[in-house]
Amino acid sequence: MQDIKKIKLIIGLGNPDEKYKNTYHNVGKLMLDYLRKKIECDSRSMKHELFEFYKLNNRIIVKPLTFMNESGKAVKAALDYFKFKPEEILAVHDDSDIELGKYKISFARGSAGHKGIESIIKSLGTKNFWRLRIGIRKEKSKIKNQKSKIRTKAGDLVLKKIKKEDLAILQKLFEIIVKLLKFNFDNADFLFLFSYSFPLAIFLL
Repeated sequence: MQDIKKIKLIIGLGNPDEKYKNTYHNVGKLMLDYLRKKIECDSRSMKHELFEFYKLNNRIIVKPLTFMNESGKAVKAALDYFKFKPEEILAVHDDSDIELGKYKISFARGSAGHKGIESIIKSLGTKNFWRLRIGIRKEKSKIKNQKSKIRTKAGDLVLKKIKKEDLAILQKLFEIIVKLLKFNFDNADFLFLFSYSFPLAIFLL
């Protein structure tokens, strides 16, 4: 099993244009914005051609400047720039298969149709990296014969502006996740947060 404490690069996926700001598809970037506000950070943001970044404690926080379906270009550029390995990154992104208010941490999983993750896997030539999958779906269950219908709706949902009530739920979830990141994945604190987050958070390692 891979060691989550080795994560050095945290990447928030999303689209760069103003019209995509505060959409469900930009939850990864919103998570990093929340992180910076809540954790004291004096590090100034710097720009690369394909991404912007800043240092937070012993980690690098990255926001791609590419569109979601070209996220792989920015992630590959960041890995090359900082000399990190794929298994040392954590990609934060929306997931329409997970209920709003919950999240999963996974490693070496397929994209499940997420265009940003598809792009990263293609650019890196591997799926061996960490993902923080933030739920945006309100349905609590999926009936097999409704799967294609739900998939279609998911494509429409991600580009919509986040509803006020949904944003409040996401911010509460962000607070839990920030505590996870703030503790730097140290053994004792990380195990404590597994217990503290449940049942709001769902983990899949």
